[in-house]
Amino acid sequence: MEQAVNKLTDICARISSLNPESAKLARQRLDRLTKPPGSLGRLEDVVLQLAGITGQPLPQVFPPGIAVFAGDHGIVAEGVSAFPQEVTGQMVRNFVAGGAAINVFARQHSALLEVVDVGTAADLSDVQGIQHRRVREGTGNMLQEDAMSRQQAIEAIEAGIESANKLIQAGARCIIPGEMGIGNTTSSTAITAVITGRSVEQLTGTGTGISAEAKKHKAALIQRAIEERKPNAEDALDVLCKVGGLEIAAMTGAILAAAAHRVPVLLDGFICGAATMLAVRLAGGVRDYLIAGHRSQEPGHQAVLDWLELEPLLDMNLRLGEGSGAAVAFPLLESAVRMLAEMATFDSAGVSDAEAGS
Repeated sequence: MEQAVNKLTDICARISSLNPESAKLARQRLDRLTKPPGSLGRLEDVVLQLAGITGQPLPQVFPPGIAVFAGDHGIVAEGVSAFPQEVTGQMVRNFVAGGAAINVFARQHSALLEVVDVGTAADLSDVQGIQHRRVREGTGNMLQEDAMSRQQAIEAIEAGIESANKLIQAGARCIIPGEMGIGNTTSSTAITAVITGRSVEQLTGTGTGISAEAKKHKAALIQRAIEERKPNAEDALDVLCKVGGLEIAAMTGAILAAAAHRVPVLLDGFICGAATMLAVRLAGGVRDYLIAGHRSQEPGHQAVLDWLELEPLLDMNLRLGEGSGAAVAFPLLESAVRMLAEMATFDSAGVSDAEAGS
């Protein structure tokens, strides 16, 4: 336990500010490219952030590293999902077989992909090609007990740290955290309500496609769970223990590790956003390393984006999870860094700039 706590403390302590000199050099080159200043809009903002994150005036984001964490939720027993709990384990097998949406996008981008069982209820011991880091067989039912112990939360965070470290050591220059876990929009809604202070009713969505009546039931259960568990909004570990998820904890760890290595984090949707808020609670410097890939259809995601003060790159009515929305947005990051590195400057192209023409 103490070793895991020390690892978490160490990762948080290693997260430093953006590199202003690299961002300055990137800006100088950006201002000399053969285009009107600011004409590539947010691509310019993104590449300057990437330069500051990486400490490289000509940053790189290829290849991306995608870590998909799987975990189950005890609250599913209360009827909060349109799908049964066994779908989590079945989808993990689908990831390994290469048949899920995230597999398609990972192949498209030649991404490094890792699938981690951090807390499924299914027996996946026979599955090859996944990282077996199960902390426990799903969380406790947060209506009746804490989702997990503090030690288990730290162990799940540590699994995420190790997965991101492994991807970065293998060459990943951008981390995309993903997840799979039936019932995890319920936990994410609880986390978001606690941290943002917004009402559960406002934040609760349809998740995997539940009816309007089931959504009311879901919101009522989440409110009851928060009242029963009384998580401390200022203590990320307490929130995780009381109403969180094991895969959410692991994503939190992956985000922290990426920031500690000066690697940008391209965020997915609502569940990833809940994990990101916890990471920011643990280490405020994480904020500088975040790029929001898209805006999810889940209503709670806008509250997350508001709290993180992020504007997403895409808004395409996505709500799948797995890291899929972030993976779809990844080419925009690649376009940004290629623009800075490969476009000609006014000098190199022999083109007169605005000052020369005035």
